[in-house]
Amino acid sequence: MPRLFVSVDLPDRLADAFAAVQDHLRDVESLRFTDPERAHCTLKFLGDTDGVRVGDVVEALEAAVDATDVSPFDVEVGGLGVFPSTDYISVVWTGVRDGYGAAELGRLAEAVERETVALGFDEADHGFTPHFTLARMDDARGKGRVLEYLDEDPTVGWFEAGDVRLTESTLTDDGPEYETRERVSL
Repeated sequence: MPRLFVSVDLPDRLADAFAAVQDHLRDVESLRFTDPERAHCTLKFLGDTDGVRVGDVVEALEAAVDATDVSPFDVEVGGLGVFPSTDYISVVWTGVRDGYGAAELGRLAEAVERETVALGFDEADHGFTPHFTLARMDDARGKGRVLEYLDEDPTVGWFEAGDVRLTESTLTDDGPEYETRERVSL
């Protein structure tokens, strides 16, 4: 069964800028960095999905995009944050600046959530925060260094979001590999 998620992907042209933000934390041993060329903003994680349901999922994504009436929009990626909290860090991320794509991504995520839950997928167990994962933290070593960096306000850059993607994730020993199964244009 394919493992699927719905996303808006960071364009390849911003991979170097994304990596430059990661470089400030390269000395933190407990971080596992994401591949800048695979950076994306997850709108909805679907998980293991029966292959025969992919067509229904694509129809749900088309309905979600239509319901939001969102056309291509500019996104500014920057700033820093962590999940779930500064007390216990499991993910370090760069976000989407308010007023520069965050609202549109939120509307898309809400519509995708509604349409996929109607298909029987699990409801999200947390609110939506538009972000691109920089790294995952395995343990508390280096937590202080991460907290210091949160005071910085780096900018990755701008891009135009023009589609929502249904992506298949295959877990490998070298990390996840992603393949876009479908694109739904805005």
